[in-house]
Amino acid sequence: MTEEGEDVQTDTTDAEEQLPPKERRGRARSTHSGEARPQLSPEERNAARLERRAKKAAERRRWRTASREKRRAQSSGEGTPPAEHKGTGRPRVRQGVVVSDKADKTITVKIDIARQHRTYGKIVRSTSTLHAHDEANDANAGDTVRVVESRPLSRTKRWRLVEVLERAR
Repeated sequence: MTEEGEDVQTDTTDAEEQLPPKERRGRARSTHSGEARPQLSPEERNAARLERRAKKAAERRRWRTASREKRRAQSSGEGTPPAEHKGTGRPRVRQGVVVSDKADKTITVKIDIARQHRTYGKIVRSTSTLHAHDEANDANAGDTVRVVESRPLSRTKRWRLVEVLERAR
């Protein structure tokens, strides 16, 4: 084979690797002649199995490192967690309406959640209330606020006020 032929060969294998797995399997099956392969001994079958597993593990490692790099690139831009957070994960951020601000340095926030039912597809609405720490007593009832998850501050407070998005009229 010439060098040009080898280049063509590698280009087709690269193109096949870019295909989705289902299409790749379909193409492999279409090239199959239909004849049975020779029977293998248990040792040969085990060796072939170990080889397939090693190949799949290498593919998984490549995919994981690529996705990790992609996540790092995204997190270096916008959407970074607040500077006060020193944990390993990213704190959850919620948006809701202040229901009560009667307690000192504490607000009660109502969060409305609307999501599709996973089987029936109907929109199911639910609400949850949570208590958030408001150091400056900045938020009032009716305000739309953004809160972030934090360490436990009291028996019920696990959230901290980040900003008041919209003031009540």
